[in-house]
Amino acid sequence: MSATMIVRDLASGHGDRALFAGLDVVIAPGDVIGLVGVNGAGKTTLLRTLAGLVPAENGTISLSPPTATVGYLPQERERRPGETVREFLARRTGVGPAQAAMDRAAEALAAGEKDDGYSAALERWLDLGGADLEERIAELALPFDPNRLMTALSGGQAARAGMASLLLSRYDIFLLDEPTNDLDLDGLARLEEFVGGLRAGAMVVSHDREFLTRTVTGVLELDLAQQRVNLYGGGYAAYLEERERARRHAREDYDEYSDKRGDLLERARMQRAWMEKGVRNARRKATDGDKHIKHHRGETSEKQAAKARQTEKLIERMDVVEEPRKEWELRMEIAAAPRAGAVVATMRDAVVRRGDFTLGPVTLQIDWADRVAITGANGSGKSTLLAAMLGRLPLDSGAAALGPGVVVGEVDQARGLFVGEQPLMAAFGEAVPSFSDADVRTLLAKFGLRSDHVVRPASTLSPGERTRAALALLQARGVNLLVLDEPTNHLDLAAIEQLESALAGFAGTLLLVTHDRRMLEAVHTNRHLEVDAGKVLQ
Repeated sequence: MSATMIVRDLASGHGDRALFAGLDVVIAPGDVIGLVGVNGAGKTTLLRTLAGLVPAENGTISLSPPTATVGYLPQERERRPGETVREFLARRTGVGPAQAAMDRAAEALAAGEKDDGYSAALERWLDLGGADLEERIAELALPFDPNRLMTALSGGQAARAGMASLLLSRYDIFLLDEPTNDLDLDGLARLEEFVGGLRAGAMVVSHDREFLTRTVTGVLELDLAQQRVNLYGGGYAAYLEERERARRHAREDYDEYSDKRGDLLERARMQRAWMEKGVRNARRKATDGDKHIKHHRGETSEKQAAKARQTEKLIERMDVVEEPRKEWELRMEIAAAPRAGAVVATMRDAVVRRGDFTLGPVTLQIDWADRVAITGANGSGKSTLLAAMLGRLPLDSGAAALGPGVVVGEVDQARGLFVGEQPLMAAFGEAVPSFSDADVRTLLAKFGLRSDHVVRPASTLSPGERTRAALALLQARGVNLLVLDEPTNHLDLAAIEQLESALAGFAGTLLLVTHDRRMLEAVHTNRHLEVDAGKVLQ
């Protein structure tokens, strides 16, 4: 079905905080609208609103035809206890809920009730691909049993299941929230092929710059700093150029307005000063008996007053140009601990077994100031390698050790550092006991985590907010071995660029796991480890 979503004058916010207003956009068949903006600008809120999961504060969302199906795939892949991969795929494709609705309607029909829903439920189930879902799951040839529990999958396997749910979906409108997270290079290539071949319309949030460059046909920007919504035609590269040009012109227009207004205000001030000086002189020399001189002095003062009034009217008639608000920018550094010894980490014939997966045997040495890029397919063992190297995962055989003086700073793939029920400020303060509460608040504020964030349970933070908290911790305490496992996941584009800049100035040892192609190009490394099915290739 060819379907179009039409959005008019949409507004939304959190409590008394406005996120966006006056949003107009049309998602037509074949459109791929990239949704961009800093973390907290409302991207996920907008997608959930378009999906009908949260109400809009204002505006309308309409579908043509009204029976069109809208699929929302959230950024956090929820793993429900007891749910198999097969059930997960049915739920994410919409087939599962459609099947349940059809079964309920069939039961009502069998009980002698009139048919007021079965035909519609059947039509929806067919539209979503329910008739051949099982065959299509088999054709995907997943590298794990579809009857396996989702909670038993590794992070990489869960990412593959999420990708499979997308490839199996037959929605008329797709709303994709960070589908590139956790995908390996093969997964990214398949995602790009899928999105590029869609006949349906799509809106996608992603912080993978290469993916955006290759796929989007337009960009919708939620500009939190200016409180504006901007829609740009063309691809991502064209958006970057047009946005920079628009910002430059906005600054130039304001500077011109400010200079002109300043000149007029100064002219009016001088004219008033001359008028007042003339009045004072007239009063001081009031004893002069020549009535012509008195008249001339009075006339001069009146002329100056008239000129001042004219200048003030010119100021009032000027079209006001608001000063462009300065965007909040993450300015991060990675604090360095004293250097460690010449050997930072070693593994000798190390083997780890996790279920039917085996890593190793691995023998390698990481030296001081090595900058190591670690790549490989999802499920190949990259995160297991890091955990074994750092001593967080027991070995089945062999040995692994960190060198003397090594101080580890880590951003793990699961962002598991701040997930408890403690308020963020308390959890962060425990990690850096030398910091006062005021110091903690100040540092977190520099990472965009303000008063409303620090008092909330850490578990309620978004993935992007947890990532920024983990990065703030790297700035709070010195490290000399930096371990980053998919650090760009959930970070906005500006923050990714700041992280790349901070890594350029880090003098210690770096272990970087990423599938972000732009980051692999931007960050200098001198070694490369490829992990393939539990084997580490150097």
